[in-house]
Amino acid sequence: MECNASVVDQDHCYTLSFPVSHHSPLVSPETSNILSASQPEASSTDACSPDASFEAGTGSDNTMKLPSYGVRSLKVARCPHCSLRLYKKNLSAHIQRKHAGLKDITAASHLKNVCVDETRGIFAVQKVAHGFSVPIHVQRKTWGSHHQIRCGLEECHKYQLLALQSGLIYSLCEHIRSLDYCSQIAPEELLNVEVLEDLVSLHIVEESMMATCSLRQKAAEKDHVPFSVLVDLGGSTHQLCFSVHEPKMRSFSCFGRVVVTYNLIKDSWHCPCTNPHKSCPHKSIGKWHLFQIRKDLLPAPAQEISHSDFQYSATELERSVRYTYAEKKIPAALPAASTAPRALTNYPVCLIPTEETCKLCAGHPRLEEGFLITDKAAIVGMSGVKHNISTYNKRCPKCHMHYRYQEWRDGLHNFNDHVILTIELCVYMRHSLQSHVSVSRVISSLASFRGQKFPAVSIIFQAYCHFEALTKAEYSYSCVNCGHFPAVVIMDLHRNSLSKLEVSELKKLPEDFDGHHDIEDFWDSVHLEMISQGFFPRSSPNPFVVCSCYEHWAPWIGKETRKSDNVLNTEFSKMPTSKTEGELSSVTADRLCDELLNQKEATLQSLCKSCGVETGGSRTDLIIRLREKLMNQQTYFSVYQTIWGGSGGWSVIACPHGIVYSLKFNLQTESPRDFADLLLSWKHFPNVCLYDSAHGLATHTNSRVPGSPLFHPHEGKPAPSTMENLAKAGCQELKVPLPWLKEKREPSGDDGHPVTGSSHHYALHDKLHHSNLKDPYDVLRRADIVPELQDLVKTKAVKHLFADMRKNNYFLNSMAPSTHVFLMRNLIEHRNMFCNTQLLET
Repeated sequence: MECNASVVDQDHCYTLSFPVSHHSPLVSPETSNILSASQPEASSTDACSPDASFEAGTGSDNTMKLPSYGVRSLKVARCPHCSLRLYKKNLSAHIQRKHAGLKDITAASHLKNVCVDETRGIFAVQKVAHGFSVPIHVQRKTWGSHHQIRCGLEECHKYQLLALQSGLIYSLCEHIRSLDYCSQIAPEELLNVEVLEDLVSLHIVEESMMATCSLRQKAAEKDHVPFSVLVDLGGSTHQLCFSVHEPKMRSFSCFGRVVVTYNLIKDSWHCPCTNPHKSCPHKSIGKWHLFQIRKDLLPAPAQEISHSDFQYSATELERSVRYTYAEKKIPAALPAASTAPRALTNYPVCLIPTEETCKLCAGHPRLEEGFLITDKAAIVGMSGVKHNISTYNKRCPKCHMHYRYQEWRDGLHNFNDHVILTIELCVYMRHSLQSHVSVSRVISSLASFRGQKFPAVSIIFQAYCHFEALTKAEYSYSCVNCGHFPAVVIMDLHRNSLSKLEVSELKKLPEDFDGHHDIEDFWDSVHLEMISQGFFPRSSPNPFVVCSCYEHWAPWIGKETRKSDNVLNTEFSKMPTSKTEGELSSVTADRLCDELLNQKEATLQSLCKSCGVETGGSRTDLIIRLREKLMNQQTYFSVYQTIWGGSGGWSVIACPHGIVYSLKFNLQTESPRDFADLLLSWKHFPNVCLYDSAHGLATHTNSRVPGSPLFHPHEGKPAPSTMENLAKAGCQELKVPLPWLKEKREPSGDDGHPVTGSSHHYALHDKLHHSNLKDPYDVLRRADIVPELQDLVKTKAVKHLFADMRKNNYFLNSMAPSTHVFLMRNLIEHRNMFCNTQLLET
């Protein structure tokens, strides 16, 4: 007998009515969990909520069908606090358990807590009284010269400020009051370095994290603070929490400690400094701690990677990745047939590799018959998603090399044998990114428009990067007007706030490193990482991952523009040696103050708060206070990372038409050294370099080649530094013509530029930075002194370039460093091509 149920809206109260069956029991065992009261221990989704049980079965007419069991009447209500829909009889229990909180703090009723740092008075306290919650840090130090009582929860901090404004100066939150009954001190586990080495050898912790963890352990010992402490407050049988030392004060570590959690059931680590799928030093330290005390709780690393019923070794997958990169390239100019719109039904449902013989073995033996990987793959396109696609692999009987389907001519791009994109969608995402629309927004719009569920956005984004890595783009980075060797270049910094790069976590340098990099080798390794994501699952170690490090981090310069494949990146020389804190901070403190003027008042107040500065007063007062604090190195880096992020941004060299010639992703704060590295790697040094720190560029570059200074004559100034010239330049009456900028000098001078014939090289300020001149001699570096530059330099085109780059920050800044540099170089390549096409048309 079928039973119908109707939902009637009666001021947020719903009545479910069922006819009674005379031949069935009142409630069956199968539905007892759905209709019964909630259990004492509830999960994050309330067990007494009926949403999960009947919401999916409710149709557009608010009628649902349930098995014919005799239930006469049940009422449903909404919680007034969290709007959860649940049975009315369970409403009071839900409110008491989830929203009542503690009635009062007593010895019998308080939040569980434990001391994790006895010296500084830092405790780990339950966030809520019921169930499991990630503990929060609370400081209560009432001894010594400096007392501190503060809760690490932002809501409690706001509550205390409100109470203070209301005259309740002694009002404390429940977390602080619960410390009155703290009777336990968590013991510190002294972690053994040999255990960390075992973790690295088992690929549980990345090799790049080993040095970072060791350095942080030494820093904790130096500061006399616990390095890692196990926090056991109960509430869960499958969640472990660790209080880990963090040397820097951040928003997620206001007391210099971070809570890292490990879920034994899901085998997942969580840290507030990053997302669940990314590694960080705190997670690595937590694994180190857990492996030392309970090795059995960490799962053994997978030695082989399973696809369906077939096992692939890491070595076999590595060979497949390299073969795909070498032999399965996609042309940059795709034929119209590959990108033309077509219905999903017109794509093949069985995807089998076209190779018949092994391409690597001598004699080219015939491959084995194709074997099924999955019959549940999906084709994702502009028209939606087509499921139940079968993908096959083939194997060489001699070398065991695996071949998979990778045929762009069919209009398909195979990512991982489970998700296949149409070439049409890949090209559409490419154009969307050029319009500053992220992949996630594209897929979200398509899913909403088509009314279909698409694969995870992260998978589709990786598939797009896989597509671009296989595309045979030239990356020539040159202008159709200026050629491969522009005589005039404009240099500037594109600032970003890449959150997943910590300068302090970079590996130490080899002793014999001199700053030279193989540019092709580095960018091939980045492309191989993008391709390998379609072969190596997240759960397995990927040998192609590119980590940010000084000895393997090359810029990009077009093949015809650079001297050779051996280019410079000497950022390791920026590392402090014997400089004082004041000298380190004063390098760019003035420029940092200029950026403070552009920040919102809320950002300035947050900076003042993190630096221990008074937050009251006007914007000008806040900036003055921060300026006084910038001479302190710790304050300087805190402000810098808030405004410009963890990295040093992108050093960009472009021609006056806005075409980018060189890109360099800085691991540290930008300086003239970064641009000197790029220029010294060029085949022909430009005659005029426009830069906001022209004097610093000329001085540094000339110091790199003391025997034959590059910026000459007059240290890169158009006129000598005489009093007469300074007076004329100050009144904007000084003019120094350089006719060879428009018509090549004949005969060319020694080492003359191929376009101008001149061997003179000048470092000047462009119009945008004329107001920033601080040195009185810098007036001789104004670009308007040279009449020919007024027509050549199109500041508007360059402004558009950096404006376009800033529009992509919202999605680029959340990426890992290697993905960030890959996509940035790719975006600039397509932008250069578009701008060159426009130049040819005009």
